[in-house]
Amino acid sequence: MYGSNYKQVASKYLTSVLFSAFMAFGQSVFAQEGSTSASTGGGSVQDSEVLVMLETDAGEIALQLFPEYAPKTVENFLQYVDSGFYNGTIFHRVIKDFMVQGGGLTFDYLEKETLDPVVNESNNGLRNLPGTVAMARFSDPNSATSQFFINLRANPHLDASATQPGYTVFGRVVEGRNAVFAIVDEPQGLIRKYPNAPNTPVRILKSYRISPDDLEAISAKKAAEEQKTKAQ
Repeated sequence: MYGSNYKQVASKYLTSVLFSAFMAFGQSVFAQEGSTSASTGGGSVQDSEVLVMLETDAGEIALQLFPEYAPKTVENFLQYVDSGFYNGTIFHRVIKDFMVQGGGLTFDYLEKETLDPVVNESNNGLRNLPGTVAMARFSDPNSATSQFFINLRANPHLDASATQPGYTVFGRVVEGRNAVFAIVDEPQGLIRKYPNAPNTPVRILKSYRISPDDLEAISAKKAAEEQKTKAQ
């Protein structure tokens, strides 16, 4: 699974760009908070009512899913969401200037039993741009199950090409980028088997579907809180 081969050298994917510079870049290109329409690199994605909330130890992360581009992948992801599978799983692989991965391991680093793998849909025109959500997998293109990752930067080497499939993009973060970066900022290195896991596990406490109205209300509440903080 992409990110499950923990013996890979992380530096293979890193660049020489300073992380502070990345933070300024990454936050500027994440989806506008609360927005449900954005260009993903494969054309303009229209408003979608397929939204999922991930309540995590680091805060809330809202995702917009793209069933019109990755129908099988979205169906697969929603099965895990609706069944409560993700509740209690952790973000076990976090690499600055690359991605944040989770959705398969428990708090005590045990792999959960999954459904059958889903067919690869990476040839859908969507690219692994900052803030997009894609499926993790093994080297077999059709081996993705429950694990997913949030791209922290543009990762063109993960996109499908004319000669090989890539990693299926099926959604994007529309609220909660601060929570994503909070996960990135967590100290790591104490878990020998998972050296890129936060030292204190960051859990998905609960996952569930939300409506566009729910998202609007959440965004408005957060905006009000930010204004209140600035005024103090």
